[in-house]
Amino acid sequence: MHSQEPVVCLVIVTCNSTDVIERCLASVAAQTRLPDRLIVIDNASTDGSSDETERVLEHLPVLAVRATVRREAHNLGFAAANNRAIASTDASWVALLNPDAFPEPSWLESLLAATRAHSDAAAFGSLQMLDGRPDVVDGCGDVYHVSGLSWRAGHGRPLHPDHLEEREVFSVCAAAALYRRDAVVAVGMFDEDFFCYLEDVDLGFRLRLAGHAARHVPSAVVRHVGSSSSGGRHSPFAIYHGHRNMVWCFVKNMPQPLFAGLLLPHLAQTIVTFLVMWRRGRAHAFLVAKRDALAGLPAILRKRTHARRAGQWRVGWRRIWRVLDAGWWRA
Repeated sequence: MHSQEPVVCLVIVTCNSTDVIERCLASVAAQTRLPDRLIVIDNASTDGSSDETERVLEHLPVLAVRATVRREAHNLGFAAANNRAIASTDASWVALLNPDAFPEPSWLESLLAATRAHSDAAAFGSLQMLDGRPDVVDGCGDVYHVSGLSWRAGHGRPLHPDHLEEREVFSVCAAAALYRRDAVVAVGMFDEDFFCYLEDVDLGFRLRLAGHAARHVPSAVVRHVGSSSSGGRHSPFAIYHGHRNMVWCFVKNMPQPLFAGLLLPHLAQTIVTFLVMWRRGRAHAFLVAKRDALAGLPAILRKRTHARRAGQWRVGWRRIWRVLDAGWWRA
């Protein structure tokens, strides 16, 4: 590594990941630009994930010399586990990678090249392809709708030339992303109350409010399984955390006067989503999520006030409006 190159710490948070961690680490070991440090945090797995990680690293000496494996006594959640890793390193860039995301060899090199071309950005995301379906996109940047809905652009769609264009996005999916560490620390890192789901959108929103852009880097490709440790996107666990956190993200970050103007669309999409969940037999998890979201609003409002008073909101509402999606159809 040349002395002028940035120091990169790669963080992988595992939870019952024995079926994917070997392939993930092998993909990391094959990178054309290796991370300078590797931190694997195991969130109290019950399937021996940490033992499997250490076994795999023994056979990957190029990673073993850079690696630290930490075993947590209980499941901290994605947000808190990543925060512990981010707080423990002084690397200038932190790359996050889910254990079920398998990067192509030029992944990290491509992300770092994008940082040199876009100094205004603090977050760089990957072109995520669905593992086992080589021509189907898993995501190419996060979209944030005016109603508070958020989704991965292109998810489930055939690969299209539009997905291969490097561009600005609202935020990046933390399943495979690179963040400027000082910017992330300055806005408070991940919100640990989110536990998992939308914690990356919330972080991306706060980075935007602080004046930082986010970029989709199509040359940084990963194959992603998705929701491998939480029972799938439509499980009660995913529905609960996703829809609770959706309310918190909207209330916590939407600047005035957008908040007042978009509250009605937010309530409307909540009603429509409830009807969809009811038809799918998922209404209970959805209602519990919204109940707990409302119960947590006092704390969320305190965080909103703190961020504003601490000077973390550095851009006006017009800058945020320009990067929101106002359409009826998903991109």
